[in-house]
Amino acid sequence: MRVRVEQTPLPGIGVRHDLITSSGRTMGVVSHRSGRRDLVLFDVDDPDACVASIPLTDDEAEALADLLGASLMLSQLAGLRQQAAGLLTEQIFLPAGSPFVSRPMGDTKARTRTSSSIVAVLRGSEVVASPGPSFVLEANDVVVAVGTRQGLDGLTAILAGDTD
Repeated sequence: MRVRVEQTPLPGIGVRHDLITSSGRTMGVVSHRSGRRDLVLFDVDDPDACVASIPLTDDEAEALADLLGASLMLSQLAGLRQQAAGLLTEQIFLPAGSPFVSRPMGDTKARTRTSSSIVAVLRGSEVVASPGPSFVLEANDVVVAVGTRQGLDGLTAILAGDTD
């Protein structure tokens, strides 16, 4: 099923983006010309009648987007794990003592050495999807990787500095 998103210009105000859920509920975001954003929920019987409006600061909007993005990505990866025998998804904590702290991710040579792929990095409330080899790892990052049990164990050892 495709998700339906509608955009409505609001003259003098900004723009409204609505998402109609599979259950028929309408929610959206009003982006004001001033930069303010409001998360809105509309009445079931009247999609133009707002029943709740929550103003969001930039930080709150970013945190909400990160939460939704991380949740979606991790659930998709979990579904992939169920579909592919022997393929696992794992979150690997990067300790402060790792030799790769403050270094580009490519320096790990993770894919070449383990056949595992780093598909995301979680940094606090931020989700960096598909980080490239120049992405700089930091202490306490959580690396989301996909691979075999052996490959993920190898990647964990590499990130901990337990191998050459």
